[in-house]
Amino acid sequence: MTDTLIPINIVIGDRTYRIKIAPQDEGQVRATLKLVNEKILTFKTEFAGKDMQDYIAMVLIWLATEQQRDVKDAVQLYQFENTIAKLNAQIDKLLT
Repeated sequence: MTDTLIPINIVIGDRTYRIKIAPQDEGQVRATLKLVNEKILTFKTEFAGKDMQDYIAMVLIWLATEQQRDVKDAVQLYQFENTIAKLNAQIDKLLT
């Protein structure tokens, strides 16, 4: 089943863009936009005097770094869960 894309207007910084997205992605896209725009405001207060492109670049770097951190955390969680599973299997062997 192919979903029809819906057009939405988004605002990043001081510019409006019209994009098409899957209806089920709209909530996530809007949440991401809210985060991006809030982070732009944060950088504007921390680094006064820059232009909007600089702030957007800063947010892009911050967002990419956060995603890498999330992936790293997920890998560590997976490794931890595997270690626990192996320890549980060894304990089960000892108890039987």
